[in-house]
Parts: sequence; C-alpha cells; structure tokens
Amino acid sequence: MTNLNYQNYTVESVTSGHPDKICDQVSDAILDACLSQDPESRVAVDCMGAHGAFYISGELTSRAEINPVRIAKSVYKQIGYTDKLKVTVNLVRQSADIAIGVDVGGAGDQGIMYGYATNETESYMPLGVELVNKLTKGLEDLRKSGKVEWLMPDGKAQVTVDRGSVTKVLISCQHRDSVGQNEIAKTIERLLIEPIIAKKGKNYEILVNPTGRFVNGGFNADTGLTGRKIMVDSYGGMMSHGGGAFSGKDPSKVDRSGAYMARYVAKNLVHRKLGKRCLVSVSYAIGVSEPQMLYAINEENEDLSDYVKNSFDFRPLSIIEKLNLRQAIYRETAAYGHFGRAGFPWEEIGN
Repeated sequence: MTNLNYQNYTVESVTSGHPDKICDQVSDAILDACLSQDPESRVAVDCMGAHGAFYISGELTSRAEINPVRIAKSVYKQIGYTDKLKVTVNLVRQSADIAIGVDVGGAGDQGIMYGYATNETESYMPLGVELVNKLTKGLEDLRKSGKVEWLMPDGKAQVTVDRGSVTKVLISCQHRDSVGQNEIAKTIERLLIEPIIAKKGKNYEILVNPTGRFVNGGFNADTGLTGRKIMVDSYGGMMSHGGGAFSGKDPSKVDRSGAYMARYVAKNLVHRKLGKRCLVSVSYAIGVSEPQMLYAINEENEDLSDYVKNSFDFRPLSIIEKLNLRQAIYRETAAYGHFGRAGFPWEEIGN
C-alpha cells in the first residue's frame, strides 16, 4: 500500500493546450453534449490527434443528437488553436454484452480505484499538486487575458516539495517566435511563479523552458491521446492509481464514478478527523453492483474500512445518485485536475 507519510516528491501538471488534454476535453465535451440531452447516455469516447489529423472513436448509446466533428473543432478553437483539423469519427453502440450488467445497476467494468485527501491544504490536496495546477492554470490565464501576448496554448509545470517547502519549480511554456528566452524567463518568474510560490518556499530553484525554445507545440509537435495524463488528473503519482482514465466515460463506468466516490469519502474522513491523510481503495467486477473490495487507511496505518463500509454506499447507481453524476459537468474536469477544485459534487463535505 502507498506510503501516506511522504516528505520529498515532484509532481507535474499540463495546460489545457497540451495535446493529451485537448483529447481529454473533446472526449468530455462529447459526453456533456450527450448527457445534456439524455442523462442515461452510455458514453466511452477516446480521441487521438496529431499533425492536422484528429480521430474520434469509441462506443456511444444515446438518444442525443450530436455532431462530434463540430464539437471537436469548437473545443480546439476555444482552447486557443487556429490551425485546421481533419476530423474522422468512428463511434458505435455499446456492446450488448456489457449492457447486460449495466442495465441492472452493475459496474460498467472491472477495475481498482483510489481516492485520497490530506489536511495540509484547504483543498484537501497535497501542497505540490495544488501549486502545480495553479501554475499551469496561471499560464492559461496570462495568455487568455492578454497580459502576456506571446504565450501560446501548450505548456507544462513541475514542482518539487521537500518537507512541506517548495525547492524547485519548472515551467515549460509555448511561445511566439518573436520573444527571446531572457524575456520569457523574467516574465514567467515575475507574473506567474512569484505570486503562487513565494510564500511556499525559500531559495527555490527556477527553470523556465530548459531547451531554450518552445515555439512548436500542440498537435504540430506531438501526438495526443485521451486518458494519457491519469496522474496529472489525480494525485500526481503520489498515491496509487488503478490505471483507468476518467475522461470520455459516463458515470456508469466505475473508472470514473468509483474514483470520484473514493475521493469524496477520503475527503470526508479527513474532515471528520479520522486521519490527517486518508486513502480509500475500491474494486469492482463488471456487471456486479457490490464492490469486490473496499479498504481505507489513514497516515497511522489504522484500518478505517469498517467505518467506510457502514457509512458510505459504493454501488454504482448509489454513487451516481449521491453525487448527481448524470449532469453535463465533465469538460470542466478535463484540465487542471479532477480533484481539489470547488464546484464538483465529489469535493463537497457531507453531513
């Protein structure tokens, strides 16, 4: 089991214009379009983009009438890209073999999910994860506000923390060819890093665009895939991950809803002072409603499993109802982390 008493670690985040995150956002925008018309939609959509081409594939069973090509191009433009995409779509209905189990309230797949919370920040997230997501979101805000006109959509950040203090910050930001490295480094340090990091560390090292140039970004530089940033989406690799991605999946898929419920429970355990740091894990069998395993511990390695089993219902339909997961809220989750952000039902403190 993962060590909850971490001290020294590095975590990363990426901007909404990162190739993988473009794909996540399109997948979740398609999901939202379906749920807004038909809350019972079954959706499992994956995307791939590279060098002017964009491919949408997966399974979709819904009464909704949507235009995946239009959705993809709209999301791409909203993120900030202006080049054209050739979009190919290959969507089919959900397998009847899977539907047999889901129709009666069973899990949409097998798998293991984890949820985590800590009292070290107001967001109940590890300090480094909170900060690194603020840095990448800050890059987007500087770009979209026009405050830094040479910023482009692609970008990444890393934060290293040692015993509660930031020791290293890395920013990689796509930029126009007209700006030099010296101006980039000074601007990013002054407008982004200092306001977010200054009170969280002393004499921390800063590295901005380590190659000295980041003009070519997005799909022009790299291939993107839905679900390839699962650690960025969750707890930065500091906690266990079952391997299942979130984006593009409706809440009958426990990869998503089970992970959201585990986070909700972990956060409420910490709020109820059952631990300073709590980890919840759950596993499912396809078509079966009751979890195969449900386990919870705190930083003292105290077993909280019985308390969780007696206090929370992890059956898929119960999770969907408890967290009101048939809403069209998922595109907003697809960049800057699924956890530690206000406004999502799995982030609420229950009674």
